[in-house]
Amino acid sequence: MLPRERVIQVIKHKRPDRLPIYGWVRANLSEQIAAAFGSVEDFEDKYEFDMHHAFGGPGSYAAEDLQRLRAERGGPVDPPGLLSLDLTDPNDLSDYQPIVDQLKHHKEQRGRFVYVQTPGIFECLNGPFGIENHLMYLALYEKELHEVYRRQAEWNRQFAMNCLDLGADMVHVSDDWGAQAGLLFSPKVWWELMFPYHKVTCDAVKRRGAFVSVHSDGNVMSVLDGLVQLGYDVVHPYQESAGMDYGVYLDKYRDAFVIMGGLDVQTTIGFGKLDVLQAEIDRVMRLFADGGLLYCTTHFVQEHCSMEELRVAFDHIHRTAREGSPE
Repeated sequence: MLPRERVIQVIKHKRPDRLPIYGWVRANLSEQIAAAFGSVEDFEDKYEFDMHHAFGGPGSYAAEDLQRLRAERGGPVDPPGLLSLDLTDPNDLSDYQPIVDQLKHHKEQRGRFVYVQTPGIFECLNGPFGIENHLMYLALYEKELHEVYRRQAEWNRQFAMNCLDLGADMVHVSDDWGAQAGLLFSPKVWWELMFPYHKVTCDAVKRRGAFVSVHSDGNVMSVLDGLVQLGYDVVHPYQESAGMDYGVYLDKYRDAFVIMGGLDVQTTIGFGKLDVLQAEIDRVMRLFADGGLLYCTTHFVQEHCSMEELRVAFDHIHRTAREGSPE
């Protein structure tokens, strides 16, 4: 079974020949990995990663436009101000060349399942606004934010369609709403201001017969039913260390979506406790031996993780995915 086929098998709620594996290792550890393994690509090949998380494409607002607006206003950008700016052209295909290159390397040459990061609604607009201001604007500028979000959603939809045209297997929507114990804002705000604009991209991807996933750190238990209604196939990271209970998933949601995650960067990898690390890998892999999980880090492995620990982790993951976890 090719890596891509293995991942699709899991997303379709079927039992794979083995658990698919992946890890977000590049962002903080590329130099260290290159010194220890030759390159990040060599690391990915050594551990036979089944997936790839592709980045690239245009930003939705030009940096110089935002800089000029801040200078003109003498302070932060607010929703009325942002509405005075045009979004960039999502159809400038020259901006997608990094995605094309990654698809060639990972999908065509390695047979991996490739998902492409695309903007959500809240997280991407923290750039223009600043997160503290954005949270305040949810209360002060509801009407204007509906229009800001509507424009962003249409832009996101076209971005996603372009990624699918290039050959991406899944559109991965990144939109952090979660804090350690719950949402950053009320579920009511989520349903009124996030749900309708996520639906624009989700519906378009589904019409194409493609897969769509969502990333939100933290605890998003209160809106899992909304993610199901939106049609998300995959939820990352379903963060157990923020109170996201695997038991609830297995009892209620296992037929609705699959989890991408399982190796927690907040509590498990990067702390030098190798026995705990291996025990946690075994526990999670055993729990999802019949499917429902794309085994992956919950976020980028942090730079305090030693190469020795990274090697121990992925040696164990690679072996356990093939041989099974001890009872």
